[in-house]
Order: sequence, then C-alpha cells, then structure tokens
Amino acid sequence: MMDMTRKMIAEFIGTFTLVFLGCGAAVIAGAHDIIGIAGISFAFGFALIGMAYGIGPISGCHINPAVSFAAVVANRMSIPEMIRYWAAQVGGAFVGAIVLLAIVKGKGGGYDLAAGGLGQNGWGEGYLGEYGMVSAFLFELVATFLFVVVILGSTSPGTPAAMAGLAIGITLVVIHLVGIQVTGVSVNPARSIGPAFISTSGQAITQLWLFIVAPMLGAFAAGLMFRAGLLQDKSEVANVAAE
Repeated sequence: MMDMTRKMIAEFIGTFTLVFLGCGAAVIAGAHDIIGIAGISFAFGFALIGMAYGIGPISGCHINPAVSFAAVVANRMSIPEMIRYWAAQVGGAFVGAIVLLAIVKGKGGGYDLAAGGLGQNGWGEGYLGEYGMVSAFLFELVATFLFVVVILGSTSPGTPAAMAGLAIGITLVVIHLVGIQVTGVSVNPARSIGPAFISTSGQAITQLWLFIVAPMLGAFAAGLMFRAGLLQDKSEVANVAAE
C-alpha cells in the first residue's frame, strides 16, 4: 500500500509539472510570442525529461493516462494500478491548471481568461491553425501511437535505461513542433482535462472527447503491438507474461 502511495504521489507531481510548466509556457510566454512554438515545444519536452529522471525510478513516470493504458494492454501493469495512476494524473493536471490560473490572474491589468485561456486543446475556427476535426483526430491518434511506441520501446528490457527519459522527452518536443498548430497537442488526456475544466471554456469542454478517445486509441494500438511481440523480442514478451 505504501509503495502504491509513493507511486501516486509521484504521478501527481509529474503531471502537475507537465501542465504547470508546459501550459504555463504557452500561456505566459507563448501568448505574446516571446518564445514561439519552438519554446513551448521544448518546455513540454524538457518538463517530461526532468520528471522522467526525478520520478521515473518510483512510478515509471507515466504522467499520462494513455501511457498507463498502453502499459496494461502490453501486459506491464494491472488494471487496478492503472486506475490509481489515472486518479493521480488527472488530479495533478487539475491542480497544475489551478496554480497556473492563480499566477496569471496576478498580471497587471488583469488576465482575460476567456481570451487567453490556460493552454487548453482544441480545433476548428478560431483555434490556432483552424484545422478541422478529422485532422485533429488523426494527428492525436498517430502522434500518441508514435509517442507510446517510443515510451514502451525505450523502457523495454535490454534497452539503455539511462537514455529512456531523454528519448521520450525529445519525441514529445518533435510532436509539439509538428502539432501545436493542429490541436495545441494533447497526446495525454490528463493534460487536456485539467486546463479545459479550469479554464471553463465551453469549446474546450465540448471538444474534450477527442483528446481522450484519440490518444487512448493510439495507445491501445501501440500497447497491442508490444503485447503481440511485433515490436519487442518474443523472449521479453514471455518473461513479462510470466511475471
């Protein structure tokens, strides 16, 4: 029980960090094009790299419900453990968004939450590149699939463990460079849920389903490929199943 508590605390802190620093970069520095798309992309990726080495030894640093779901599909995690991870991740995302909101509200002259938002995801008219729903769904599906392939592959037995966090974080940077104009980039349901609800944006909340369904489908496909041994050695699959 104590071990699971430590894992949940780690996942809470990790997801809090990703939302607070990643979305914070978009809201505080990105709004006035101080750091641009590249800066926001690196903020998300570097936040993940830091947490990978900070909490990775404790919880594996999923900080993403889609990653935990993929771990279950790949037979690396139990369903009860996944549900506890989900609770910690969503909780961390909510608190990260709340703290970010408290900070931006202290801006001189006030902060227009309706106009500036909290880095919530979306698509369509008035949202960044104004891409349509099909483009948004396809991007989130494919990007999450590729992201989870990197995560499961770099954390498989026999791979250099010390490099996993760096590989995963760099992949998240590239995903953001490609996709910010399309959806703002989720590939992580918790990252989308927290800012959407705390911003109270009607559009973000009504569009939230896509940022849950598409990442979960992408994660399922990646997890299934690892479970079937298509992306890892058969002996490793047998060892994981035996455990």
